[in-house]
Amino acid sequence: MRIEIWSDVVCPWCYIGKRRLEQALATFPHRDEVEVLWRSFQLDPSAPEVPVETVAESLGRKYGGGTEAGRAMIDRVEAVAAEEGLLFRHHASLRVNTVDAHRVLHLALETGGPDLQGRLKEALLSAYFVETENVADHATLTRIATGVGLDSDRVEEVLAGREYAEAVQADIDHAVAFGAGGVPFYVVDRKYGVSGAQPAETFTQVLEKAWADLHPQLDLVGGPEGDACGPDGCAI
Repeated sequence: MRIEIWSDVVCPWCYIGKRRLEQALATFPHRDEVEVLWRSFQLDPSAPEVPVETVAESLGRKYGGGTEAGRAMIDRVEAVAAEEGLLFRHHASLRVNTVDAHRVLHLALETGGPDLQGRLKEALLSAYFVETENVADHATLTRIATGVGLDSDRVEEVLAGREYAEAVQADIDHAVAFGAGGVPFYVVDRKYGVSGAQPAETFTQVLEKAWADLHPQLDLVGGPEGDACGPDGCAI
């Protein structure tokens, strides 16, 4: 079973949704047969590579009310995050562009598969929301990526050019084609879609339904105890 997740590394609900999916997977009996892939999405493609304001300042400017209004919005999402064991410091997070972070996530997938990509995704989310680091800065991205096992020379090579930029855009185009109006957006086996950071119980229901589709069972008519021959012979 494959779960594809469209998300951005500066999306608080993406981190919250990640934890809720992990809760569902922790109790799913077939967890070892589930592959999780992270797909790119940019919430704010116009964000600068060199930050000029915090997220609180940006929210206050965009929706009105100034920085204090922005902080109030953040307070609400931080309270939800805390319920999932995530201690955000989102007031100090910077508004930055994430295209380079997504390009490195594609490098991780190509280099070490979903496991390495998943470790990098977690590290980037933690760096942004907990450590309030600048995830657009190339030195910071290199340090985070090498910290989970990527080769530093290869990371620097990717960041120096535009490698994987087309893959990032292809992911975004796929999200639009699926009708994703925002992120996180989950697609299970290209058959079931889940929009938003749903409760863990919702993810459990989707996992069970998708698994049942892959492994259908017959409805036995007349009960399971009819006379029959088995591998040990026939009881006459």
